[in-house]
Amino acid sequence: MGNHPNLATTVIRALRPHHWTKNLLLAVPLVVAQEWHNVRAVGMVSLAALCFCLVASSGYLLNDIFDLAADRRHPVKRNRPLAAGDLAISVAVCLSLALVAVALVCAVVFWQNHFWLLLLTYTLTSFAYSIYLKHCMVIDVVVLAGLYTIRILAGGASVDIPVSAWLLAFSMFFFLSLAFAKRYTEMAMTDKTGPLTDRSRPYLVSDLQMFRSAGPACGLLSVLVLALYINSEAVRVLYLWPPALWLLCPLFLYWILRVWFLTMRATTDFDPVVSALRDRTSYVVGIAAIIILLVARFHS
Repeated sequence: MGNHPNLATTVIRALRPHHWTKNLLLAVPLVVAQEWHNVRAVGMVSLAALCFCLVASSGYLLNDIFDLAADRRHPVKRNRPLAAGDLAISVAVCLSLALVAVALVCAVVFWQNHFWLLLLTYTLTSFAYSIYLKHCMVIDVVVLAGLYTIRILAGGASVDIPVSAWLLAFSMFFFLSLAFAKRYTEMAMTDKTGPLTDRSRPYLVSDLQMFRSAGPACGLLSVLVLALYINSEAVRVLYLWPPALWLLCPLFLYWILRVWFLTMRATTDFDPVVSALRDRTSYVVGIAAIIILLVARFHS
């Protein structure tokens, strides 16, 4: 009995706080609209991100409950608190419901616009994904990409900044590429470990070639959308020197192709977004992108 981990530590592990960094996406509309100097807006986006962190952790708990049998057969996921038996299912259910309730109450209290509706949509879609949609071929990766895109929409709604069709198109293709990378990594491990570690997934090892084709293609399409946006009239309203933005295209091409090279070499985490947040090169690319945006914004 002395070997059982501390309950608080176990609960924190089950909430997967390292995934909360994904909610930085809520700040994207703020950055694109160049309102990062607005203290009130930054505060509202931070509170909105906190709401999404609570809902995301609730979804992870629910997902682990439904994936319990599969996770116990998985070489890595079997160490998760629920799969390892360190956290009771009843505790996970109560905690999941409490997290959602707190997040939705905060959303209703602090926002009079449709932010709370987007948070509710994210919550229901996440739960539907955990219960059923992840078993549907192609729909599962589209939903994963959609969950990332909803974060961006919610970030805009939290500070009443409209999200452009350009940003939505870029986001959908970009995150669809990352969703395919996530599935590719899971299936590549299945190929190495022999029998399917998760029989509920709608894919076969023979589908790896499809992932290798569709994933990078979606990533490249996102760069095409970026190029079209840079050449549009909308850019001239926000930036004094739009030509500098063309440097973003090779930068994103490099990052996307690098992600796929590492994915096919099986050197990334199950979640490419989490891998990127642990990758020094990704930070260098991010800093370079910020510098390019600043130069395009203020240089004349």
